Amino acid sequence: MTTWQSASVAFLAAAEGTERVELTEPWQAVRDIGGRPVLVSPAPREILVLPGGVANPDQLRTDADAVAFVRGFLEAGQPVAAICHAPWTLIEADGVRDRTLTSWPSLRTDLRNAGAAWVDEQVVVCEKGPSVLVTSRRPQDLPAFCAAFTEVFGMYL
Repeated sequence: MTTWQSASVAFLAAAEGTERVELTEPWQAVRDIGGRPVLVSPAPREILVLPGGVANPDQLRTDADAVAFVRGFLEAGQPVAAICHAPWTLIEADGVRDRTLTSWPSLRTDLRNAGAAWVDEQVVVCEKGPSVLVTSRRPQDLPAFCAAFTEVFGMYL
């Protein structure tokens, strides 16, 4: 795991409205394998919560800079992980068409309308497209989500 020693993983979060555990557990998973988590936010103030919950991704998807940031990762072929309501930002970045994802169940129709296939699974790794997407549904899925995204991200080091 020495390749993780110089790896940075960006966590994109709005200044409020995020699901704390959906930041803290993935953040710790990155630290546990020797990576460096980096908090990125459109707001200049300090925050301690992740793109999960409802309000956080709703704010991010209306922020042009946040959407451009996500789109840049997708277009560059970098892996992206999203949990709960976070796929709203992927939809806004036009990053879900012809892909298979999971999310909080209420996003099912939004994802299908954006051209994605939605499945009700603990974690989904979709390799179709310019970048790998790792998606998950809810806080209870965090152990599987953390294991999946750290494995996928590790392949890009």
